[in-house]
Amino acid sequence: MALERMSTDQCKLIIRADKTPVGEHERRFNAPTVTEVEIFMVAGGSNRRDIIIQKRGEGLERIAEAHRSYDSLQYPIIFWQGEDGYHFHLKHTNPDTGLTTNKKISAMEFYAFRIMTRTESSNHILLYRQPFHQYKVDMHAKIESERLLYIKLNQQKLRVEEYIHLRDAITNDGNVTDIGRMVILLATYIGSPRHMHEYSQDAMT
Repeated sequence: MALERMSTDQCKLIIRADKTPVGEHERRFNAPTVTEVEIFMVAGGSNRRDIIIQKRGEGLERIAEAHRSYDSLQYPIIFWQGEDGYHFHLKHTNPDTGLTTNKKISAMEFYAFRIMTRTESSNHILLYRQPFHQYKVDMHAKIESERLLYIKLNQQKLRVEEYIHLRDAITNDGNVTDIGRMVILLATYIGSPRHMHEYSQDAMT
C-alpha cells in the first residue's frame, strides 16, 4: 500500500478552547458546539493536499488536488465511474453559440454547480450523507487553496495594499523584521484580518 511506504511524523494535535494564540481575538478559536466534519489547513508552501497512489506493478504517483482525477480517486464511492473533477483548464461556454470562451471556470463555480439541487433530475452526490459532508469540506479547502494561490501569485498587482499594512504594523508596534515580507490578504478574502476588521466596524455603526 502507498500509505505504508510513506513516512509519517510522530506528532500530536491538541485543541484547547481556553488557550488563544497571542494577538488573536479570544472568540475566534471557540471550540465547536456540534459534531461536524472539519479540516485543518496548515500554512506554508511545503504543505500540500495531494494524494499518493500506487499503480499495479509500478511505483508511487502523486496526484495534485487540482488534477482532474483527484475527486474520483479520493472519493471512489461517490464517483464510481471515474468522472473528472475540477482542473485549471476548464473554461466557460457561451450559452448562445455553444462555443468555448477564454474565461476560465473557478473552483467555486465548478463545485457550486456540482452540488446544486436540480429540479428535473436527481443529484446523486447529495444522497451520500456523511461522505458528502466530507466531500464538501474537502472541496471547500480546494477552493480556498486556489484563492490563496491566486493572491500569492498576484502580489505585484496588490502592492498598493502593502503600504496600508506597513503603516498598521508600525502603529501596532509589530515585529519590524516581518515587515515587507508578508503575503497580503485582501479584505475581500473571507476570514482575513482586514475582512474581520471591516465586519467589526460594520457592527459598531
